[in-house]
Amino acid sequence: MPFHHELLNRFSVVAPAHPGCAQSDERDDIDIIDDVVFHYVELFDALELERFSLVGSGVGGWIAAEMAVRYPERVIALVLIGATGLYVPGVPISDLFWYAQPDDGVAYNGLRHLLFAHADTPIGCELFPDSREDLDLELRRFTMFRFANTIGFKPPYLYNRKLRGRLRRYRGPSLVLWGAEDHLVPLAHAEAYATTLPRAHLELLDGVGHSVVAEQPTEALQRVQTFLLGQKP
Repeated sequence: MPFHHELLNRFSVVAPAHPGCAQSDERDDIDIIDDVVFHYVELFDALELERFSLVGSGVGGWIAAEMAVRYPERVIALVLIGATGLYVPGVPISDLFWYAQPDDGVAYNGLRHLLFAHADTPIGCELFPDSREDLDLELRRFTMFRFANTIGFKPPYLYNRKLRGRLRRYRGPSLVLWGAEDHLVPLAHAEAYATTLPRAHLELLDGVGHSVVAEQPTEALQRVQTFLLGQKP
């Protein structure tokens, strides 16, 4: 995405696809979030990355948080963008899986509403158009949702009840970046991350939904880049 390409102007970037996403292979040994964490630990070890800044968005933010609390000595700085992963009583993450299938077989208004500030946001309509897609694209979308389902299909969805109590283990600097119009992961989750991580600060982007990196890549880049450049390795 443009966000990743722009980051390359100032940083070395590793942007792996989750198993089953973006045409990567699925893994039948992944059942819970811990399996995903070990998957990425093995990746970082293979790349000989001992210490690094870690940036994650959505489910990727959840994975990043789980990594940081288990291996805090390896994470120089942590950025969570609209991260799932927390259980916040009375304020559940919305049911993404309900909207995974289009209304009447073609309309993705509900899914776009969850993922973007508005159902008719141009980037949302580009990524999730109201039409039947070719078979390959439909299969890629199916495996993406299957990955999320594997680790997060337990109402109220996409969370690890133990994670919030473990956030204090990561004492490095953290940026919690959130779209003020996030309909998937309520603002209460951003506040929970920001108030529980010992050295976190919260920044909101007005007029932006859950897909911060897609909706406002330039502003997201500026916030993330400023934060990361301010940290010492």
